[in-house]
Amino acid sequence: MRVERVLLDYGSGGKASHRLIGELFVRHLGNEVLNRLDDAAVLNISGPISVSTDSFTVDPIFFPGGDIGALAVHGTVNDVAMLGARPRYLTCGFILEEGLPMADLERIVQSMGRAAREAGVLVVTGDTKVVPRGMVDKIFINTTGIGEIFVPVAPSGHRARPGDVILVSGFVGDHGLAILSRREGLNFDAPVLSDCASLNHLVVRLLEAVPEVHVLRDPTRGGLATTLNEIAGQSGVECRIFEDRVPVRPEVSGGCSFLGLDPLYLANEGKFLCILPAEHARQALDIMQADPLGRDAARIGEVRAGHPGKVVLETPLGGTRLMDMLEGEQLPRIC
Repeated sequence: MRVERVLLDYGSGGKASHRLIGELFVRHLGNEVLNRLDDAAVLNISGPISVSTDSFTVDPIFFPGGDIGALAVHGTVNDVAMLGARPRYLTCGFILEEGLPMADLERIVQSMGRAAREAGVLVVTGDTKVVPRGMVDKIFINTTGIGEIFVPVAPSGHRARPGDVILVSGFVGDHGLAILSRREGLNFDAPVLSDCASLNHLVVRLLEAVPEVHVLRDPTRGGLATTLNEIAGQSGVECRIFEDRVPVRPEVSGGCSFLGLDPLYLANEGKFLCILPAEHARQALDIMQADPLGRDAARIGEVRAGHPGKVVLETPLGGTRLMDMLEGEQLPRIC
């Protein structure tokens, strides 16, 4: 693109729109399906599918460890994978603010293309709208993901059972603190990077070896505590977690102490919860820890019948407290 900033004309549907699509989006996201440039895509999928849609408005659009483009791909891929599916296709819609630097837009689309290739998914159709300056904050992205479910029974928040154990694939709270540090101009002794990543390859290996997994969920907005509350409510069980077993980086713990935040409520974009029968926990942990995205996986809790719909945190001294669902937003526009 020879221009420096997005113009309203790029949303007109005319020649400028076609130049934007051909010279930018198709160049970085192109594949045999998208390149046809029809109004819809013909997809070849048989059997049960997993479908998820999401919108991304993160502020700032570039942050330590990622950007809004990679986040849009990773977030949607992960949501599709959590139902025991192999993600295959993505759609993407862009809402662009007039005046957005073209270099920023190209950087974002390049990042999306790289993330899609790493995840093994195709961006097969999309849409672009440009709104006047001040009507949107730089760029919003909407994505829909489609994947093939390959397990006999899809993991679901309704399937947690007393006697199950709760695993998490690694350190929690990284993404939330990374966004906050960039947004507020905070500097910590050790840099905090977003954990933004696509988890589908790890999830496929896990489910191929351990199909008895009852629940998979990525704890994004609201963090670990809110996601566990959702599962406890859906399944009518108590989720009990042990505070000293939850992996939190020292720099995240220190930053949260300084800012008065709880890392268990901070968003994650490259972690997942796995709830399954206790007899399969060791095998699942071995598989997770053998992957770079799961090397810090840990067994953090168990499912009980005692307090249906509640999440109970047990401290190292043996005390307990209820962890409620997040009220409001600790950090708005986190994804």
